[in-house]
Amino acid sequence: MSMSLAGAEIQTWMIEHGLNLTILWDPADGKRFLFGLVLTLVLALLSIIVSLLIGVAGAALKGSEFALGRRAVSGYVELFRNTPLLAQMYFFFFGIGSLLPMIVNGEGDPVRMVGNFEWAVIVLGLHAGAFQIEALRGSIDSVPASTIEAAQALGLNRLQIFRRVIWPLALRNSLPALGNSIAQTIKATSVAFAIAVPELTYACNRIWSDNFNVPVMIQVLLVTYLLMIGAVSWIMKRIEQGLRLPGLQSP
Repeated sequence: MSMSLAGAEIQTWMIEHGLNLTILWDPADGKRFLFGLVLTLVLALLSIIVSLLIGVAGAALKGSEFALGRRAVSGYVELFRNTPLLAQMYFFFFGIGSLLPMIVNGEGDPVRMVGNFEWAVIVLGLHAGAFQIEALRGSIDSVPASTIEAAQALGLNRLQIFRRVIWPLALRNSLPALGNSIAQTIKATSVAFAIAVPELTYACNRIWSDNFNVPVMIQVLLVTYLLMIGAVSWIMKRIEQGLRLPGLQSP
């Protein structure tokens, strides 16, 4: 009883001082906020996986002898790097999505073949993948020719050189750019708000619309993103330090 009274007094004091943090005492708002946070992390994780797969495949194809493949990758990179992410999201969701046939879900209702969450993963992955290709391709090109020549002198074939020499060095060199791309992808998940994916920004918008606590929830939103990006930056720095090769990379 005393704990409940103390909690009510704290709530009253916070509201009186303009800290209407309903996510702390309103179960519905708390669930909405946590669900949005978890969905943002899942959306970011899936998009990063898609972008890395695209980056590896695209970087390999861009460095191949297949001219048509190189031109296709270059066109893809130019398209997704030079158009706004929001426009891409709208194009795929409303443009391409409207052309797909409807399907019947388990409850017998007609629904889109690809939902808004799936489109968000696809678009974010394609957008970030264009940057991953450039980061990986640049890192591959930065491997010293003398290192490759030394591997050839040891009798390694082309595939062995790429797998055992070029790729490990290129991956290390690309970590700063990859880390930046991952951070950008996490921030870009907020664009999914535009197609009603209930991620963190969408959840906060619903909360401040119901409770008129915009200033407080805006600060919570910004701090939450700052903490997520900070955690990713810290992890990537630890990985860079762990994989650093003395004499080949600057401290």
